[in-house]
Amino acid sequence: MTTGLDTELWIRRFHPCPEATARLVCFPHAGGSAGFWFALSARLHPKVEVLAVQYPGRQERRAEPPAEDIGGLADALAGVLKPLWDAPPAFLGHSMGAVVAYETARRLSAATGAGPAALFASGRRAPSAHREETLHLADDGALLAEIVRQGGTPAALLDEPELVEMILPALRGDYRAIERYRYRPGPLLDTPVTVLTGSEDPKVTPEEARAWQDHTTGATEVLTFTGGHFFPLRHQDRIGALIEGRLLPGSAPPQPRP
Repeated sequence: MTTGLDTELWIRRFHPCPEATARLVCFPHAGGSAGFWFALSARLHPKVEVLAVQYPGRQERRAEPPAEDIGGLADALAGVLKPLWDAPPAFLGHSMGAVVAYETARRLSAATGAGPAALFASGRRAPSAHREETLHLADDGALLAEIVRQGGTPAALLDEPELVEMILPALRGDYRAIERYRYRPGPLLDTPVTVLTGSEDPKVTPEEARAWQDHTTGATEVLTFTGGHFFPLRHQDRIGALIEGRLLPGSAPPQPRP
């Protein structure tokens, strides 16, 4: 049984919305935290409540080991999120988070007969589009250089040894989990999938993005944004409007949140 304590451990509500009519569960990238989604949560209409996932091994969960594999992480999250399935929320995941969202959706669909209301897969090729990657085996310098190169982490981070020491275990653990992930065929989701890609992202080709259509019986749409792997940081307003259009068709413009 999932307890309230479990939910508090895994889920951050930056802007609680008592009047919300839609919920959006957001899954961060490898090495990322729930805070990656704070700006989007602040941007969205008050009728959309953001539930940002906090993986183990970082920030206030630093004392816990990072997840060893995507399947185990999805198992845990399915247990945490199942109490919400009286009205299934939508899922949004970036990079590794898109795969975690997908695998969590598969488990909840199998357990309840219903998938999430929508799946937004950002910056990630389809689960079946495998690439052999081994960055998790690289030395610390190479691993850190890669995340800076991708654009989601400031280069000044490398000048903060204490901070680097804090983030490296979760970063390496997440990369190990996602690079060892292997898709296992099974029942398709019945969820509409919107794939968000960066025009200059080397991690996702157009063919790999379109392959998400092989994982659902719902409609699939691929949208391309200017930028590299962390294009969402440059397109908060456009992505927010897209999500609102999917989850709140016909709603009035939002008022600024406090």
